[in-house]
Amino acid sequence: MTQKSTKSQESSNAIERLYITMRHLFNRGFYKPMGVSGETLREALLLLRPEIYGFIADKKAELNGLSYVIDRLPEGIEECQFINLTADEGYKSSHFKPIIPLKRRRNCYRIDKDQMNIEITRGRSEIYDILTHLTFLFIESNKIKNRILLDDEGTTIREWNYLEDVVIHHRVLTNNQREVVITHLTNVLGRTFEEIKWAVGQFAQKENPNKFFHTIYWMGKLALDEDLLNQKRSITFSTTLQERIGRHIYGEIWANSIKQKLEELNFLDRPIHIISANMHSVMNSLYATNALKNIELDPFSLYIQLSKEEHVGLRQEVREYALQHGMVFQKDNSGTNIDVQIIDTAQIDFKGSSFVSKKIGTPKPVLVVMDYAFGEQAFETMDELLKPYICNNGQTYLLKVKSISIMGKAGILEGDKGDIMIPSAHIFEGTADNYPFKNELEKKDLEGFGVNVYEGTMVTVLGTSLQNTNLLSFFHDSTWNAIGLEMEGAHYQKAIQSASKIRGNISEDVKVRYAYYASDNPLKTGSTLASGGLGTSGVRPTYAITQKILEQIFSQHE
Repeated sequence: MTQKSTKSQESSNAIERLYITMRHLFNRGFYKPMGVSGETLREALLLLRPEIYGFIADKKAELNGLSYVIDRLPEGIEECQFINLTADEGYKSSHFKPIIPLKRRRNCYRIDKDQMNIEITRGRSEIYDILTHLTFLFIESNKIKNRILLDDEGTTIREWNYLEDVVIHHRVLTNNQREVVITHLTNVLGRTFEEIKWAVGQFAQKENPNKFFHTIYWMGKLALDEDLLNQKRSITFSTTLQERIGRHIYGEIWANSIKQKLEELNFLDRPIHIISANMHSVMNSLYATNALKNIELDPFSLYIQLSKEEHVGLRQEVREYALQHGMVFQKDNSGTNIDVQIIDTAQIDFKGSSFVSKKIGTPKPVLVVMDYAFGEQAFETMDELLKPYICNNGQTYLLKVKSISIMGKAGILEGDKGDIMIPSAHIFEGTADNYPFKNELEKKDLEGFGVNVYEGTMVTVLGTSLQNTNLLSFFHDSTWNAIGLEMEGAHYQKAIQSASKIRGNISEDVKVRYAYYASDNPLKTGSTLASGGLGTSGVRPTYAITQKILEQIFSQHE
């Protein structure tokens, strides 16, 4: 008797095929995304139908997914026939101006009108992320081509010709003229006037209000050129990138620069607490109330004000105060794109801070706050950071790491945006790997802040943009009892366990804390990552987690 595969098994198999194929194409060195070599990627993504890509398998265009992808790819990539993925190969010292995507920290370079180079310094997860987004972009471009092409001779519908005239001649449009273009696009994209008008506003930039029209035109234009003129689009991987990937080159440089700074500051003999978080919550929690004494607000109200775009001056005041009272900022120059703050708690005035009751003994702890890693990069950076350090005098130091705290954003499988998740274990998607641990943070610690708190297993996924309802429902409803998904937890824990339990690089008794706040709920329609960010609703969970992490750190030294 043949047992039929469940939808979750089919989805899991599709993800596995995607990653095996991407690794094969990477090792091969190049491929044509709309050719035979890219067919497996396209088919697997269409079978999977990830929630973040919405209507990818339908004939109509997917606008939410397109907005999400364009924000994470370099400006102008839709115009480029050739896309090259490279390592850090010296382009920063060239005349090429780096292009940094709005929602991804990576350097990209427009080489000429047809070629875009994307610099990969954050490991395989970054390659998977880019290739997945590009595959979506090519699928959507093909939909446009199929809707506008009337015959094999290249005759196109009049609505397309109208759009071409607007884009090629950079027409300045009145509101009425813009609505004419939107009306024509309803036929090109298969979406309603209201939906396209929303997308026009979503894409609009101050210097380019017609960015949506520009994006759609060039996506369709390159698909037409490939079909009619045989101008095949291609993606290549540089030889240097192939040689360097997985070798911890950037992570080692990054970690050594931090240890050198600790040596320079005479902090190697001090107790150290590593915190993976953003670059504002720890700093604001420790310094904001003292730096902004003239603002009479409770701490959480103050944090909300600091999170608003218009208050850049207030944020700068806090940063300058912090730099004068024990904080050292280390801008990343290694290529990892992970900045670091080193905070000497001996220089903090706790009397006016949110931790007024804390009386810390000696030696005072040092906080090493590292910005978010990306996927597999979490293992590379943490593994290198926890290794022994050989000083300039030849002496080897084992860092006195007392705790490692990880705060991040994650997708929640029960609850809503802004809720908090406390993991008891990380399971690694696509494998039998699982990482149970003693989490110093408990559900009860985060209750009372006005947000819901969930405790249980979390899934470390290969890519958040590949998850669909069937797969996530399986993780949530089966005996895995997963409460959420993220991309770094298992990678961090793998590095921590090997350093503390096997290699003896840090104490076996190191305290471990993990907590995540929900950026989206991929099981809820309209609540995926493509639906937009958290805004100020993310402030309370972020600072609640930060406060509890810091309270526990300080309690270790009372």
